[in-house]
This record gives sequence, structure tokens and C-alpha cells, in this order.
Amino acid sequence: MDHGVLTHGRAGHGHSSNGHAGAEHSARSVESLYASDVFTDRVMQQRLPKDVFKRIQRTITHGEPLDARLADVVAAAMRDWAIESGATHYTHWFQPLTGQTAEKHDAFLSPDGRGGAISEFTGSMLVQGEPDASSFPSGGLRTTFEARGYTAWDCTSPVFLVRSAGTVTLVIPTAFVSWNGEALDKKTPLLRSMQAVAAQAMRILKIFGTDTGVTSVIPTIGAEQEYFLIDRELYFKRPDLLSCDRTLVGARPPKGQQLEDHYFGSIPVRALAFMTEVERELVRVGVPVKTRHNEVAPGQFEVACHFETANIACDHQMLVMETLRRVATRHGLQCVMHEKPFAGVNGSGKHVNWSLATDTGVNLLDPRDDTHTNMQFLVFLCAMIRAVDMHADMLRASIASANNDHRLGANEAPPAIISIFLGDMLMDIIEQVESGKAKKTIKGGTLDLGANTLPQIPRHSGDRNRTSPFAFTGNKFEFRAVGSSASIAWPITVLNAIVAESLDFVASELERSVGSRPTEARLQQSVRTLLQKMVRQHKRVIFNGDGYSKAWHDEAAKRGLPNLKDTVEALPAMRSKKAVDVMKRFGILSKVELESRYHIFLEKFVKQVTIEAETLAQIARTQVLPTAIRQQTEFAESVTATEAADVPATSVREMLEIYADLIGRFRTQTISLESLLSEEHHDDPVKHAHFIKTKVRPVMNAVRDLADELERRTSADLWPLPTYREMLLLK
Repeated sequence: MDHGVLTHGRAGHGHSSNGHAGAEHSARSVESLYASDVFTDRVMQQRLPKDVFKRIQRTITHGEPLDARLADVVAAAMRDWAIESGATHYTHWFQPLTGQTAEKHDAFLSPDGRGGAISEFTGSMLVQGEPDASSFPSGGLRTTFEARGYTAWDCTSPVFLVRSAGTVTLVIPTAFVSWNGEALDKKTPLLRSMQAVAAQAMRILKIFGTDTGVTSVIPTIGAEQEYFLIDRELYFKRPDLLSCDRTLVGARPPKGQQLEDHYFGSIPVRALAFMTEVERELVRVGVPVKTRHNEVAPGQFEVACHFETANIACDHQMLVMETLRRVATRHGLQCVMHEKPFAGVNGSGKHVNWSLATDTGVNLLDPRDDTHTNMQFLVFLCAMIRAVDMHADMLRASIASANNDHRLGANEAPPAIISIFLGDMLMDIIEQVESGKAKKTIKGGTLDLGANTLPQIPRHSGDRNRTSPFAFTGNKFEFRAVGSSASIAWPITVLNAIVAESLDFVASELERSVGSRPTEARLQQSVRTLLQKMVRQHKRVIFNGDGYSKAWHDEAAKRGLPNLKDTVEALPAMRSKKAVDVMKRFGILSKVELESRYHIFLEKFVKQVTIEAETLAQIARTQVLPTAIRQQTEFAESVTATEAADVPATSVREMLEIYADLIGRFRTQTISLESLLSEEHHDDPVKHAHFIKTKVRPVMNAVRDLADELERRTSADLWPLPTYREMLLLK
């Protein structure tokens, strides 16, 4: 879907009125509900002394260092507001390298030593917490006996209340670091990357003289979330869904998504009731939900949010996932966010729309009407092209996971080859830039729909391309390859980092060529020369065609673009000298911090596929095989009974022989899988990952193929698992 860039602030949203009294009343109701459980700017202004409010706002909006002396005043106001709202506990909410969120709840009340209790929440409690860091993934940064870690309040992300299980908790978004200060989470490097890209973007604005009144540039994000809904009773009957969040066996039903009748169709009543409750909960905590609809696969849906500041959008995206899972259970549903929970139908992604905005509200990726004259926009555009071309392997590694391996490159998702789609208008301008000077902009015009009762509608100057992993869509880039179960913080950190590197290159080149006192003519000439050079060097990454086609894979190979097909191939890009240099130069991650993430992600891949393989072997041994033997017995008894009646049993015997052969092959592959799993693990995690990729996964696929064939040939009353037809098509 398309997002308009709204505000870059704490919660980008807007109101409109059509003048109808009912609509105005509805808008007021929504406004009273919106962010009612958030410690918003308005609440702070009401509860804090004027000078304290102004100083904390400067930290939030301009990135000024946080004055620790303000913390006690803010904490007292926050505590009073939370307790008045029914809160009994508070928690530092952070995002460790598990890819999930983490929290430890502490009570506001403490014994006073005289048989009573006092309400305690000081500035130091707000600013810093001390969770145990030993049991979170650290990739070698910490050992088990080194337990100390710290959470640090991210004052730029709003504090909010969570109401669940009859209790109210004050939730404080925080960063999470080790005792030595290394980042153990996904927020810390994200905030550092935002600072890096902002600094380099400001240099570009200064060169063009458009920095007047601008104090910062903010990466803005609008994220879309795809997911499946499954009846909870059926979910609990599937060990694979329970343990792995995806089906490891399951024959395709006759009707899947072939008729394309689910996409954008009427939302089922049960799903709509669920969505409505999700949206109400999200609105209360300030998450600006924009869109809901049926997705392509049966049982698949999507929710999308407005644009927000990047770190807030990442926090809110984690809240979206948690809320979807929590609310689904109240409706007898299970929300499944695995990238490929069902074979044969579309998997789920998380399209991340990214842009840059000034704190004065200007979208730096807005091409405007006469784009060919908008040199500042073209500088940012070409810097993006350069960044993606030079660091495509890093972008690919940022979305690599065992889950996403099942989705990338299939005829439903962007390929593993990272390329950019620009559309007709921008492609035409880029070609003009390459030839020397841009002189015109293709206009979109209007569409006459041929019926007098239908309006003439504006036609965009370029189409959209759903096969592109990184597409320009009007006034932003859409990173379509991010997985549905993933945190968006890490891909956005990498994207910010490579854009910062590219903007740094562009700014340095222009600063050298235009000098300290540039004339307009000299600036224009320097920009044209640099843009022409960048286009010629990096246009190979631009592709506006069908990314699913084999022809593109062949063409990409000729262009020298990396095609990192799976996690094992993609992750090494994270430890390359180039990646280390980029992350270190801009203060985003040190070499050891980056190396730790490589090991964590590799280890997670190994563990996740191993769990899947062991679950599959268990299902095969304890459910599929016993069921198949019962079916074989029925066939055998039928043959015996038929022949005893002196009737030829040729067809039944043939069925028996085919089925017995299937069982034999299925049992052989199951034994092979169990044998592989019993082998000693490699000490080298890289070798272990290659073993999982080249040995274990192919046998898992063989076991699945045979299990699915057995399902197709087994009586429905015998088959022990809920089928795809039941899980996908029952509303």
C-alpha cells in the first residue's frame, strides 16, 4: 500500500472533517481515545514546570543531551500520571538480540519499614535499569558469569501504559547495553544510525543553502505487517505450528489462492471483530494505524501504520506484533507471523517505507512537479542509488533469516537480488542526467474512464513494481524484502548506515568542488558532473522489469550484482571489511559489536532449523507413520477380504503396493533425518550452518514431500493433523 509522509514526530497523525456533524462527533471520539494511555507532550506540558518541559522537549526534538537533573521531576510526574491511571508496576521495555521485546516489572510501592508502603519512582529508576544480561544473546560480548547489563531511557520514544490481565503497567522504552557499554539490543545502533544519517543529510542541505531553520533531519518509517489468522483449536492440534510457527507437512488443497478472490475481498466478520479490537488497543497507546485488508493468501491479512520517526516506528511495530498475538486469543484465533507458514500459498512480508524529513516538515525524497530542476532531490536520489549498489550485500544480510529463506525469490516476494525500481518518470530523468543535463519531466496526466458518471482521475507518472525489493513509490523508498516476523530495527539501521556513507561521499565531493563560497552556477555544474558520474557507475542496480523472471537473474549476473540466495550465503557480508568500516566510521557499531551480531544470527539460523528438523522427525515418527500403517492395514485387509470372496483385487492390491512403497521411502528418509540430527555438532558455527543448509534441509524437504503424498492417499478420518483446507478456508 501507499503511505503519505505525515509528520516526523512522536506520533504522525492528522484529522480531517467533512463538515458533517456525525463525522465531527466521531473525530472527537477518536481524538479523545487516541494516545489516551501515552505520556504525550500534552500530558507533560500539563504536569511539568514550564522550564523543565522546554528542556526535555529540546532533547526530544533536537537531540540535545539529556540533563540528568530533570529526571526526578519527570519521574515524579510520570509516576503520578501512571498511578492515577491504575498502574501498579513499571518496566523498562527493550529489544534484545532475540528479535523480540523483553521486560521486568517492578512495583511502585515499597515497604516503609513501619507496616505501610510508599510510592517510589525516582529519576534514577526512570533513566537506568539493571536487568540480567547473561541469558540474552551477546555473540561473545558477554559470558554467562558476566551478568550485569543496563537499560537506558530513550526519551524520544513515548512512555505508555499496557492494560492486560487485569493490571496496568507503565512501559518505558529503553536501550540495552552491557556493563562495558557494548550494544546488546537493536535500538542502540538504530539511534546511532539515525544520528549518522541526519548529520550527513544536514551537510547536503547546507551546500544547497536550504538548511535555514532546520535543526535536524529525521529518517521516517511507515511499516506494513502481513499475518495469518488460524482457528486456535486447529492451531493446537499442529505440533509444527506450535513449535515452529509454520507447517512442516501439509498437502495443498484443491482451492488455494488460484482464484485471487481473497485479496482485498470482504473482510470476514470474525477477522473484522479481531482487527477492530486490535486497532482500539493500538490507538490507546499512540500507534497510528491506517489500513486493514485481506491479503493474497486465504486466511492472510495486513495492517499498516502512518509514517513516524524511525525509532518510534520500530517500537510501535513491535507493539503491533505483540497486540496482534495477544488480541487474537480473545477471538479464538492464533496470529501467525512466520514468513512462510503454509506451502503453496503466499507468505508474509513486512514492507518498510523509508524517507528522510527535516524537522520543519520537508520530505527530502519528494520529487515535486518539475523534478528535473530539483537538484537537491536528485542528489539524494543518486546517493540512494549509490548506497544500494555499493552495499547491496549488507542490505541483503540485514533481512536474512531461516524464516525469510522460504520466501525470498519465490513468485510472491522480491528476489534475493537487491535492485532499485524507479519508474518511468525518474528513469527518464536519470537517463537525461547520464547524458549530460536533465531538461524535462514526464507528466502523469489524467485517466478518462469512459463513463460520464466517473471522474477523470490523476495518473501517476510511473507505475509500481511489486517484484522489486527496493522500490521508489512516489515520495519514499519501499524496502519490500523484510520478513514479517522480523524486527524492522536492524534493516533500518543498516539502511541508515549505508545512506549516511553515501551522503558523506556526495557531501565531501561537492564541498571540494564548490569551495567555501560557491556561486549558483558553480554549484549547478558541480552537481551535474557528480550526478552524471554516479549514475554511470551505479545504474546497474536499477531494474524496472519483472524481478521474478529467470531473465532478470541472468541479467543481474551479467551486471555483477550479488545473488545471495539464503541466510548462510548472505550473513558473511556483515563481517566484511566494508561493513566494519561503515559501521565503525559513523559510530553505529564497533567491530566486535558487528561481529557479535553475525554470530548471533548464524546461531539462530542453526537452532531454528534444528528445532524444525527435530519437530518434523517427531511428527513423522509418532503421527504420520502410525497413521500410514493403519491405512496400509486397511488396504491389506481389503485385499484379503476381496480375494476371500473370490473377487479379483487387482486395483486394491495396486493401491496397497503403491502405498506400501511410499511408507518404505518415507521411513527411509525419516531415518536419514534422525541420523543427521544425531551427529555431533560442528564446533565451527559456519560449518554447522553449511551442514544444516546442504544436508539437513534437503532431507527435510524429502520427508515433507513424501508425507504430503501420504496425506493425499490417506483416508480423511485417519489423518491426524488439521489439513490446509481446514486451517486456511474455515472462517
